[in-house]
Amino acid sequence: MKTFVIAVAAASALAVPLSAFCQTDASPTRAQVRAELEKLEQAGYNPAKDDPNYPVDIQTAQARVSAQSGATGYGGVTSGASTSGSRTVVQPASSEELKQIYFGGQ
Repeated sequence: MKTFVIAVAAASALAVPLSAFCQTDASPTRAQVRAELEKLEQAGYNPAKDDPNYPVDIQTAQARVSAQSGATGYGGVTSGASTSGSRTVVQPASSEELKQIYFGGQ
């Protein structure tokens, strides 16, 4: 009986981390794939054409669709401002502020 309890405990301990590998179903739906294909066809891509330049053709169509929608290959935001490199001015706390922080305002 004791070995059975140990075996169950070991099996459950090994099974718990497996839940971390579970993935959500984030694959596109049939409607989303069809809509993307229609956009590519409107941009000049023909999937029925037997073309030795297949990768170039679909990449060109994808670039046209991305340019029309304003999307880039590196994130979704195409406009905005960046404050990279700006300085944040920080002043040291006064003795009264330190008392409030460490001693509860006494």
